[in-house]
Amino acid sequence: MLSPTESAAAATDGTPAPSGPEPTASDSTGSDPAGPSPARSAARRRGACRVLAGAAVVWAAVMALHASIPNAGVNAGSLFQTLLPWTGLGVPFLLVLAAVLRSRLAAVAVLAPAVVWVTLFGGALADKRSGGGDLTVVSHNVDEGNPDPAGTARVLAAAGADVLALEELSDASAAVYSRELAAAYPHHAVIGGVGIWSRHPLADVKEVPIMPWTRAMRATVRAPEGPPVAVYAVHLASVRVSAAGFTTGRRNEAARELAAALRAEPAPRVVVLGDLNGTYRDRALAPVTSRLRSAQGEAGAGLGFTWPAAFPAVRIDDVLVRGMTPRAAWTLPATGSDHLPVAARLSR
Repeated sequence: MLSPTESAAAATDGTPAPSGPEPTASDSTGSDPAGPSPARSAARRRGACRVLAGAAVVWAAVMALHASIPNAGVNAGSLFQTLLPWTGLGVPFLLVLAAVLRSRLAAVAVLAPAVVWVTLFGGALADKRSGGGDLTVVSHNVDEGNPDPAGTARVLAAAGADVLALEELSDASAAVYSRELAAAYPHHAVIGGVGIWSRHPLADVKEVPIMPWTRAMRATVRAPEGPPVAVYAVHLASVRVSAAGFTTGRRNEAARELAAALRAEPAPRVVVLGDLNGTYRDRALAPVTSRLRSAQGEAGAGLGFTWPAAFPAVRIDDVLVRGMTPRAAWTLPATGSDHLPVAARLSR
């Protein structure tokens, strides 16, 4: 109902008075009150596509610059490098998001981390094994809690290696391995938790002091044909991932002590066999890995993950060489240990 004043104004200018409620702000813009306008939805989609494309480029940069991730404090750099092969899983994840958004921009941007991953690991996927070689070696962390050391010994003996290096031996298990391997490996030496078994005579056997307790030893293997080889059996200190970060201090110190021993090693041909508790790409192990080559990297097929044996996710067991040529590298079947054994065939 109009007030007398409104009725008089209407009668004066000849314009009918409004009969309904005044328009709201949304009505005046013409947008649908039930949801955002098509223009606004398109703008949000374009923004999401740009964010996804940016994330792909950033992920590629982080992968490519992994050596620059700082290691101070929680050792984030070492942890990232340990898990570096798995960064490739980001590629299919980003591709799925690009498909959901139907974004060509994001799909093209995902090529960046894909190219970086292939650059880093594509060569490792090729089969680089070849014939030849005159010395076959095997390394295995046999696991102190292994419920079947005799069965593990049989698996190792079946590999037909010339030299075995075993880590994480207990007094009881060392006796079992000595008994089970005696026929195939008449020469052996055990010091603390590591041991070397060989088909050929051993000389110059000694402990390598890398930690307060024995975790490394050295021996010269003298085969009847070919030059002698200095063989190291090594078990670097364990690492942990906890609220304090990636705790690697003791391992890193042990690696520096091992590197010092290798610098002083006079033999021109050296093989380091063992559980490094870190990957070849972990910069903290550079004092060792910068002086030795990985048999898996040069003559393997695939990434050669060794731990945990039930679902290998990282390669922390390795065969490293100096003055020798890797011809083939591979992992052996699982034993009662939580690690897989690693093997390599080398030319002296």
